Amino acid sequence: MVSEVLHQADADDLARRLKALADPTRLKLVSMLAARPDLEACVCDLPEALDVSQPTVSHHLRVLSDAGLVDRRKEGTWVHYRLRPEAFEGLTAAIRIPEPVS
Repeated sequence: MVSEVLHQADADDLARRLKALADPTRLKLVSMLAARPDLEACVCDLPEALDVSQPTVSHHLRVLSDAGLVDRRKEGTWVHYRLRPEAFEGLTAAIRIPEPVS
């Protein structure tokens, strides 16, 4: 099987998403959301688990949102973030290295 070369637009999009994930706090946030049955959490529930301030959590979630990896919705005074599984599907496929052809 021969891998396709990424088109420039696809490479730009992939780089944007990988850059958003290239932070330990954001990776932990993604794993925390992925561990929830509905893939969603209120920003108010996350600072204590990460041992960072609420504004710091909000910043990291905004970066993930801007990269299209999570959706956000406001409920009263709080914002809830939900993983977008479809945004992660292309990540592994795009960087998968095939076995060499002998």
